[in-house]
Amino acid sequence: MQEEIVDVLIVGAGPIGIACGIEAQKNKLSHLILEKGCLVNSLYNYPVNMTFFSSSERLEIGDTPFVTTNPKPKRAEALEYYRRIDSKFDLNTHLFEEVLSIEKKGSIFTIQSNKAVYLAKHVIIATGFYDVPMLLNIPGENLPKVSHYYQDPHYYTNQHVIVVGASNSSIDAALETFRKGAKVTLVIRGPEVSHRVKYWVRPDIENRIACGEVAVKYNSYLTEITENEAKISTPEGVVTIKNDFVLALTGYQPNFTFLKKVGINIPDESPRIPEHNLETMETNVEGMYLAGVVCGGLNTHLWFIENSRVHAKIIVHDILAKSI
Repeated sequence: MQEEIVDVLIVGAGPIGIACGIEAQKNKLSHLILEKGCLVNSLYNYPVNMTFFSSSERLEIGDTPFVTTNPKPKRAEALEYYRRIDSKFDLNTHLFEEVLSIEKKGSIFTIQSNKAVYLAKHVIIATGFYDVPMLLNIPGENLPKVSHYYQDPHYYTNQHVIVVGASNSSIDAALETFRKGAKVTLVIRGPEVSHRVKYWVRPDIENRIACGEVAVKYNSYLTEITENEAKISTPEGVVTIKNDFVLALTGYQPNFTFLKKVGINIPDESPRIPEHNLETMETNVEGMYLAGVVCGGLNTHLWFIENSRVHAKIIVHDILAKSI
């Protein structure tokens, strides 16, 4: 066990976790950031060609400009920006170190990772929501050809690909794989492409659908996936189509199991927003805070980098106020 008791231990080295580390450092609070994957792990697992909806200045943290010549920054630029931020502030960041448990005895938290045990006065959970996909719960979902994540379109060249979903990730995947030669079928539960799709992308997919380059099944859902085919329930009945790969990009959710394990109250009913004080971000566990998109529960469109980066200042302000 580490003998030192840090003022703030942060779980998650995404943009908001990093922002919390910077704010702690700025206010002379000792800190430690534990990340189970690489730096900004969720961003790393975004599609390789992804363009952010937000402009670069809305993604800035640590009062450090995010400079890009593009109207909207790309994934590679964001990875480099946050890497340079972590380096610039010389943050105490431990990568590939997963937090297994957090227990509080008296006023001190004991944090067990897969590598060590740490002690902390305060804990900030900034784990995002990208690690746990929303499952289809249908036969064949566990086949190797089914993925809930999408990265590179080249892999799907000349393949029959089903893309499930109507949001940004689904539409980007449909367009990119189509342009690499895939025969794409979009399966959408609703009557149209989501209005949340990036404004410069929506006309593109609508035009591809209109001219028959990308097939679409509206008001439809997958019922079964087999090695070479897939069954789709449509308003006209169940249809079976040839299929090589399924990209089930149906969304993600916070790791509720972990949040419950560390003592945070989670309602059973949707949207399952973890219990916390919106004015301080403190949870029902005194001294434990939430930061970033994890605060929204199943409302994964509620918080983004641009509107949750303020959580860092709110939390540190509350920590300092309590220590006076």
